[in-house]
Amino acid sequence: MEIIKLKDDYIKLGQALKAANLVDSGVMAKLVIQDGLVKVNGEVSLQRGKKLYSGDVVSFEHETIQIIQ
Repeated sequence: MEIIKLKDDYIKLGQALKAANLVDSGVMAKLVIQDGLVKVNGEVSLQRGKKLYSGDVVSFEHETIQIIQ
């Protein structure tokens, strides 16, 4: 499990995928999110700009990201 510590109140989903090194670029993040391959708190998310807050969990390709404050 990858842990991302927030510097602000939230991080956007695409940025979180890049920060966890699960995608190489913003374009790749956009594509995997649009394809329905990313889950936030167990539900498929199609919003690249979805705001993630402390306690949120992101899943993508058998990898998990935990967002903490």
